Amino acid sequence: MVELLAPHLDTVFHALGDATRRTMLRELSRGERTVSQLAEPFDMSLAAASKHIKTLENAGLIQREVRGRTHFCRLAPGPLAEAHEWLDFYRQFWNSRLDVLEQMLREHDQDKPILNGGNDND
Repeated sequence: MVELLAPHLDTVFHALGDATRRTMLRELSRGERTVSQLAEPFDMSLAAASKHIKTLENAGLIQREVRGRTHFCRLAPGPLAEAHEWLDFYRQFWNSRLDVLEQMLREHDQDKPILNGGNDND
């Protein structure tokens, strides 16, 4: 199931791979914003901001609605949930491997003979 999402996740992770776009998403998590509002904190043109927004839109991370001449953007959380599911699979994978390693180390420590009564000064 995790690998079936891979082509779409490539687009999502590409979009998330840029700090500007992550900041835009964080701002959208607080509510709907115009393209101008999303571009405002950055030293960039509206055209450059629009390219970032288009990347987020292509990944399905935002939805854009045009009202008159103003473009409004809002967060579309579905792809973020898919990315979280993918990451969680590997989190569980590594946690289980680390649990096995921890158990092996504990067993190894228990099997070690204690030399000199446990006193290193002898």
